[in-house]
Amino acid sequence: MNLALMTLYRLHVTFIDKDGDRHTFEVSKGDNLLDIAQANDLEMEGACGGSCACSTCHVIVEDEEIFDKIPEASDDENDMLDLAFGLTETSRLGCQVEMTPELDGLVVKLPQMTRNLQASDFENRS
Repeated sequence: MNLALMTLYRLHVTFIDKDGDRHTFEVSKGDNLLDIAQANDLEMEGACGGSCACSTCHVIVEDEEIFDKIPEASDDENDMLDLAFGLTETSRLGCQVEMTPELDGLVVKLPQMTRNLQASDFENRS
């Protein structure tokens, strides 16, 4: 593939970190938000390794029109989102949002806190 065609497939995503700073990255189709954030040293934990088993990669999509272009969340994702700190109508798990040409220009905000529930949180304490 020639260079001109390769640049046509470059997409852009912006993360707004906990301090309000904006970080824009050029990414590829199929990259998910968790991998993008971690590859660029942003504070997104992803405790479960992207298996949709925690809520530590919770992001808030800034633009409702772009949010509506993201495929609907699965039941598993919705269950994990219920555990997320600061849940909003446009919340998603970063590990479940893959970049597509329709999402070019996506802006997501990282919540002020994350909640990482572990098995030890549910142990019988006496």
